[in-house]
Amino acid sequence: MEASKNRNVARIRNSYAESQYYSEEAASRKRKALARRLAAFALLAALLIYFTVSSIYSRAAALDEKKAEKEKLEQKLAGLERERDILNEEIIKLNDDDYIAKLARKEYFLSDKGEIIFNIPEGNKKKEK
Repeated sequence: MEASKNRNVARIRNSYAESQYYSEEAASRKRKALARRLAAFALLAALLIYFTVSSIYSRAAALDEKKAEKEKLEQKLAGLERERDILNEEIIKLNDDDYIAKLARKEYFLSDKGEIIFNIPEGNKKKEK
């Protein structure tokens, strides 16, 4: 069609030729409109795919961070539970009078009547072991 416009040839001016010319023009306009619609749809689809994929990647990264944080907090929880168990055992021991007396003798160097407390330096204990 473009080639025929560039030549200096006269068109036939009858009703059939005119109707063919207009139908070709209409078909050409429809093809251009279809191409534009398809291009717009393809652009829209590409944008939608891009935002979907970027959303998936960002959510996956956030999920990985949350999993790492969860693991760290679970380890901290396990440590705190062990500490709680130790403190509960200590509470039970502190209810025993004999344990309190032994602890007072050890930590505060308290003694009963007639007892003598000897302190052995820490350095000598290490050398003996």
